[in-house]
Amino acid sequence: TSIMRTRDYEGFLCSLLLPAESRTSAFALRAFNVELAQIKDSITQKTTGLMRMQFWRKAVEDIYCNNPPHQPVAIALWRAVKRHNLSKMWFTKIIDEREKNLDDRAYRSIQELETYAENTQSALLYLTLEMLGVKDIHADHAASHIGKAQGIVTCLRATPYHCTRRKVFLPMDICMLHGVSQEDFIRCKQEKNVRDVIYDIASQAHIHLEHARSFSKKVPVKAYPAFYHTVALDDYLYNIRKVDFNIFHPSLQKRNTLLPLYLYIRTWKKTY
Repeated sequence: TSIMRTRDYEGFLCSLLLPAESRTSAFALRAFNVELAQIKDSITQKTTGLMRMQFWRKAVEDIYCNNPPHQPVAIALWRAVKRHNLSKMWFTKIIDEREKNLDDRAYRSIQELETYAENTQSALLYLTLEMLGVKDIHADHAASHIGKAQGIVTCLRATPYHCTRRKVFLPMDICMLHGVSQEDFIRCKQEKNVRDVIYDIASQAHIHLEHARSFSKKVPVKAYPAFYHTVALDDYLYNIRKVDFNIFHPSLQKRNTLLPLYLYIRTWKKTY
Protein backbone atom coordinates (compact mmCIF):
# COMPACT_ATOMS: atom_id res chain seq x y z
CA THR A 1 0.00 0.00 0.00
CA SER A 2 2.95 2.41 0.43
CA ILE A 3 3.39 2.62 -3.37
CA MET A 4 -0.25 3.74 -3.60
CA ARG A 5 -0.10 6.24 -0.75
CA THR A 6 2.55 8.17 -2.64
CA ARG A 7 1.71 7.47 -6.30
CA ASP A 8 -2.08 7.07 -6.25
CA TYR A 9 -3.31 8.78 -3.09
CA GLU A 10 -6.88 9.17 -4.35
CA GLY A 11 -7.04 5.54 -5.52
CA PHE A 12 -5.73 4.53 -2.10
CA LEU A 13 -8.44 6.51 -0.28
CA CYS A 14 -11.19 5.15 -2.54
CA SER A 15 -9.98 1.57 -2.07
CA LEU A 16 -10.26 2.02 1.70
CA LEU A 17 -14.01 2.57 1.26
CA LEU A 18 -14.61 -0.76 -0.47
CA PRO A 19 -16.11 -3.71 1.47
CA ALA A 20 -13.46 -5.61 3.46
CA GLU A 21 -13.52 -8.66 1.15
CA SER A 22 -12.67 -6.50 -1.89
CA ARG A 23 -10.23 -4.05 -0.30
CA THR A 24 -6.98 -6.05 -0.51
CA SER A 25 -7.78 -7.00 -4.11
CA ALA A 26 -8.45 -3.35 -4.98
CA PHE A 27 -5.04 -2.39 -3.54
CA ALA A 28 -3.44 -5.06 -5.75
CA LEU A 29 -5.27 -3.74 -8.82
CA ARG A 30 -4.29 -0.12 -8.10
CA ALA A 31 -0.66 -1.13 -7.45
CA PHE A 32 -0.63 -2.96 -10.82
CA ASN A 33 -1.93 0.23 -12.44
CA VAL A 34 0.77 2.35 -10.74
CA GLU A 35 3.48 -0.09 -11.88
CA LEU A 36 2.35 0.30 -15.51
CA ALA A 37 1.81 4.06 -15.26
CA GLN A 38 5.35 4.56 -13.90
CA ILE A 39 6.95 2.91 -16.91
CA LYS A 40 6.38 5.81 -19.32
CA ASP A 41 7.76 8.40 -16.89
CA SER A 42 10.82 6.42 -15.86
CA ILE A 43 12.28 5.41 -19.24
CA THR A 44 14.51 7.26 -21.70
CA GLN A 45 14.22 4.63 -24.43
CA LYS A 46 11.06 3.05 -25.75
CA THR A 47 12.69 -0.42 -25.93
CA THR A 48 13.14 -0.41 -22.13
CA GLY A 49 9.46 0.39 -21.76
CA LEU A 50 8.48 -2.40 -24.15
CA MET A 51 10.57 -4.88 -22.14
CA ARG A 52 8.85 -3.88 -18.91
CA MET A 53 5.43 -4.12 -20.56
CA GLN A 54 6.43 -7.59 -21.78
CA PHE A 55 7.26 -8.56 -18.19
CA TRP A 56 3.70 -7.64 -17.14
CA ARG A 57 2.15 -9.28 -20.18
CA LYS A 58 3.91 -12.54 -19.25
CA ALA A 59 3.08 -12.02 -15.56
CA VAL A 60 -0.64 -11.86 -16.41
CA GLU A 61 -0.34 -15.04 -18.53
CA ASP A 62 1.43 -16.78 -15.64
CA ILE A 63 -1.11 -15.50 -13.09
CA TYR A 64 -3.89 -17.15 -15.10
CA CYS A 65 -1.81 -20.37 -15.23
CA ASN A 66 -1.55 -20.27 -11.42
CA ASN A 67 2.17 -19.58 -11.58
CA PRO A 68 2.72 -15.88 -10.71
CA PRO A 69 6.27 -14.44 -10.82
CA HIS A 70 7.95 -13.72 -7.48
CA GLN A 71 7.11 -10.04 -7.50
CA PRO A 72 4.97 -8.55 -4.70
CA VAL A 73 2.38 -6.83 -6.93
CA ALA A 74 2.08 -9.86 -9.23
CA ILE A 75 1.50 -12.19 -6.25
CA ALA A 76 -1.14 -9.84 -4.78
CA LEU A 77 -2.81 -9.64 -8.20
CA TRP A 78 -2.83 -13.44 -8.51
CA ARG A 79 -4.66 -13.67 -5.16
CA ALA A 80 -7.21 -11.10 -6.36
CA VAL A 81 -7.77 -12.94 -9.66
CA LYS A 82 -8.32 -16.21 -7.78
CA ARG A 83 -10.60 -14.70 -5.15
CA HIS A 84 -12.91 -12.85 -7.53
CA ASN A 85 -12.45 -14.80 -10.76
CA LEU A 86 -11.41 -11.59 -12.59
CA SER A 87 -11.54 -11.38 -16.40
CA LYS A 88 -8.15 -11.61 -18.06
CA MET A 89 -9.37 -9.51 -21.01
CA TRP A 90 -9.31 -6.24 -18.99
CA PHE A 91 -5.70 -6.75 -17.86
CA THR A 92 -4.65 -7.40 -21.46
CA LYS A 93 -6.50 -4.27 -22.65
CA ILE A 94 -4.76 -2.12 -20.01
CA ILE A 95 -1.30 -3.42 -20.97
CA ASP A 96 -1.98 -3.08 -24.73
CA GLU A 97 -3.19 0.50 -24.39
CA ARG A 98 -0.36 1.57 -22.08
CA GLU A 99 2.15 0.00 -24.46
CA LYS A 100 0.71 1.95 -27.41
CA ASN A 101 0.92 5.07 -25.26
CA LEU A 102 4.71 4.73 -24.85
CA ASP A 103 5.00 6.76 -28.08
CA ASP A 104 5.73 10.28 -26.91
CA ARG A 105 3.13 12.20 -28.87
CA ALA A 106 0.02 14.25 -28.26
CA TYR A 107 -3.42 12.69 -28.64
CA ARG A 108 -4.70 13.49 -32.14
CA SER A 109 -8.19 14.16 -30.87
CA ILE A 110 -10.33 14.12 -27.75
CA GLN A 111 -11.75 10.80 -29.05
CA GLU A 112 -8.25 9.27 -29.03
CA LEU A 113 -7.79 10.40 -25.41
CA GLU A 114 -11.19 8.92 -24.54
CA THR A 115 -10.26 5.58 -26.16
CA TYR A 116 -7.08 5.52 -24.09
CA ALA A 117 -9.11 6.31 -20.95
CA GLU A 118 -11.72 3.63 -21.78
CA ASN A 119 -9.04 0.95 -22.16
CA THR A 120 -7.15 1.94 -19.00
CA GLN A 121 -9.29 3.77 -16.41
CA SER A 122 -12.67 2.27 -17.40
CA ALA A 123 -11.07 -1.20 -17.59
CA LEU A 124 -9.90 -0.76 -13.96
CA LEU A 125 -13.46 0.12 -13.00
CA TYR A 126 -14.87 -2.96 -14.79
CA LEU A 127 -12.43 -5.09 -12.75
CA THR A 128 -13.47 -3.27 -9.55
CA LEU A 129 -17.13 -4.05 -10.33
CA GLU A 130 -16.17 -7.73 -10.75
CA MET A 131 -14.52 -7.56 -7.30
CA LEU A 132 -17.75 -6.19 -5.88
CA GLY A 133 -19.72 -9.00 -7.53
CA VAL A 134 -21.68 -6.57 -9.72
CA LYS A 135 -22.84 -7.76 -13.13
CA ASP A 136 -25.03 -4.99 -14.46
CA ILE A 137 -25.22 -3.18 -17.80
CA HIS A 138 -26.02 0.21 -16.21
CA ALA A 139 -23.05 -0.08 -13.83
CA ASP A 140 -20.82 -0.91 -16.83
CA HIS A 141 -22.20 2.09 -18.70
CA ALA A 142 -21.46 4.37 -15.72
CA ALA A 143 -17.96 2.87 -15.42
CA SER A 144 -17.28 3.65 -19.07
CA HIS A 145 -18.17 7.35 -18.67
CA ILE A 146 -16.48 7.79 -15.28
CA GLY A 147 -13.29 6.15 -16.61
CA LYS A 148 -13.29 8.55 -19.57
CA ALA A 149 -13.76 11.54 -17.27
CA GLN A 150 -10.90 10.27 -15.12
CA GLY A 151 -8.59 9.84 -18.11
CA ILE A 152 -9.32 13.40 -19.28
CA VAL A 153 -8.77 14.89 -15.80
CA THR A 154 -5.53 12.91 -15.38
CA CYS A 155 -4.29 14.31 -18.69
CA LEU A 156 -5.14 17.87 -17.57
CA ARG A 157 -3.56 17.46 -14.13
CA ALA A 158 -0.32 16.15 -15.60
CA THR A 159 -0.01 18.98 -18.13
CA PRO A 160 2.07 21.42 -15.99
CA TYR A 161 4.50 18.58 -15.11
CA HIS A 162 4.80 17.49 -18.74
CA CYS A 163 5.34 21.08 -19.88
CA THR A 164 8.39 21.38 -17.61
CA ARG A 165 9.80 18.45 -19.61
CA ARG A 166 8.84 20.17 -22.89
CA LYS A 167 6.10 17.65 -23.62
CA VAL A 168 2.44 18.30 -24.39
CA PHE A 169 -0.11 15.50 -24.71
CA LEU A 170 -3.33 17.54 -24.92
CA PRO A 171 -5.62 16.67 -27.88
CA MET A 172 -4.32 18.38 -31.03
CA ASP A 173 -7.76 18.93 -32.57
CA ILE A 174 -8.84 21.21 -29.70
CA CYS A 175 -5.51 23.07 -29.65
CA MET A 176 -5.78 23.71 -33.40
CA LEU A 177 -9.38 24.84 -33.06
CA HIS A 178 -8.22 27.68 -30.78
CA GLY A 179 -4.96 28.38 -32.64
CA VAL A 180 -2.79 27.24 -29.73
CA SER A 181 0.60 25.60 -30.31
CA GLN A 182 2.42 23.13 -28.06
CA GLU A 183 5.03 25.86 -27.54
CA ASP A 184 2.33 28.09 -25.97
CA PHE A 185 1.83 25.46 -23.27
CA ILE A 186 5.57 24.85 -22.80
CA ARG A 187 5.97 28.60 -22.20
CA CYS A 188 3.09 28.46 -19.68
CA LYS A 189 1.09 31.11 -21.52
CA GLN A 190 -2.19 32.10 -19.94
CA GLU A 191 -3.94 33.93 -22.79
CA LYS A 192 -7.66 33.40 -23.31
CA ASN A 193 -7.22 30.97 -26.24
CA VAL A 194 -4.98 28.73 -24.07
CA ARG A 195 -7.61 28.77 -21.31
CA ASP A 196 -10.30 28.01 -23.93
CA VAL A 197 -8.47 24.79 -24.84
CA ILE A 198 -8.53 23.75 -21.16
CA TYR A 199 -12.19 24.79 -20.85
CA ASP A 200 -13.17 22.58 -23.81
CA ILE A 201 -11.27 19.56 -22.49
CA ALA A 202 -12.53 20.00 -18.90
CA SER A 203 -16.10 20.38 -20.22
CA GLN A 204 -15.82 17.00 -21.91
CA ALA A 205 -14.89 15.38 -18.56
CA HIS A 206 -17.85 17.16 -16.94
CA ILE A 207 -20.22 15.86 -19.65
CA HIS A 208 -19.09 12.27 -18.99
CA LEU A 209 -19.70 12.65 -15.24
CA GLU A 210 -23.14 14.17 -15.82
CA HIS A 211 -24.01 11.35 -18.18
CA ALA A 212 -22.86 8.68 -15.70
CA ARG A 213 -25.08 10.27 -13.06
CA SER A 214 -28.11 10.67 -15.31
CA PHE A 215 -29.03 7.00 -14.83
CA SER A 216 -27.61 6.47 -11.30
CA LYS A 217 -31.03 5.29 -10.08
CA LYS A 218 -30.70 2.25 -12.37
CA VAL A 219 -27.23 1.37 -11.04
CA PRO A 220 -27.20 -1.14 -8.15
CA VAL A 221 -26.14 0.47 -4.86
CA LYS A 222 -23.59 -2.34 -4.51
CA ALA A 223 -21.67 -0.77 -7.44
CA TYR A 224 -21.39 2.74 -5.92
CA PRO A 225 -18.12 2.13 -4.03
CA ALA A 226 -16.39 1.50 -7.39
CA PHE A 227 -17.27 5.05 -8.43
CA TYR A 228 -16.18 7.15 -5.43
CA HIS A 229 -13.26 8.49 -7.48
CA THR A 230 -15.80 10.96 -8.90
CA VAL A 231 -15.30 12.99 -5.68
CA ALA A 232 -11.70 13.80 -6.68
CA LEU A 233 -12.76 14.53 -10.28
CA ASP A 234 -15.50 16.93 -9.13
CA ASP A 235 -12.99 18.61 -6.84
CA TYR A 236 -10.45 19.20 -9.64
CA LEU A 237 -13.07 20.42 -12.13
CA TYR A 238 -14.49 22.80 -9.51
CA ASN A 239 -11.02 24.17 -8.70
CA ILE A 240 -10.00 24.65 -12.34
CA ARG A 241 -13.21 26.58 -12.95
CA LYS A 242 -12.40 28.75 -9.90
CA VAL A 243 -9.04 29.80 -11.42
CA ASP A 244 -10.69 30.50 -14.80
CA PHE A 245 -9.15 27.44 -16.50
CA ASN A 246 -5.55 28.56 -15.92
CA ILE A 247 -3.99 25.11 -15.84
CA PHE A 248 -0.72 26.46 -14.43
CA HIS A 249 -2.30 27.97 -11.30
CA PRO A 250 -0.30 26.75 -8.25
CA SER A 251 -3.48 25.95 -6.28
CA LEU A 252 -4.25 23.10 -8.69
CA GLN A 253 -1.04 21.29 -7.73
CA LYS A 254 -1.88 21.14 -4.02
CA ARG A 255 -3.33 17.98 -2.51
CA ASN A 256 -6.79 18.59 -1.11
CA THR A 257 -6.58 17.72 2.59
CA LEU A 258 -10.39 17.67 2.80
CA LEU A 259 -10.69 14.85 0.27
CA PRO A 260 -11.13 12.10 2.92
CA LEU A 261 -14.00 14.14 4.41
CA TYR A 262 -15.64 14.69 1.00
CA LEU A 263 -15.37 10.97 0.34
CA TYR A 264 -16.94 10.15 3.69
CA ILE A 265 -19.86 12.49 2.95
CA ARG A 266 -20.36 10.89 -0.47
CA THR A 267 -20.54 7.38 1.06
CA TRP A 268 -23.00 8.66 3.61
CA LYS A 269 -25.21 10.19 0.89
CA LYS A 270 -25.26 6.86 -0.97
CA THR A 271 -24.54 8.35 -4.37
CA TYR A 272 -21.59 8.68 -6.79
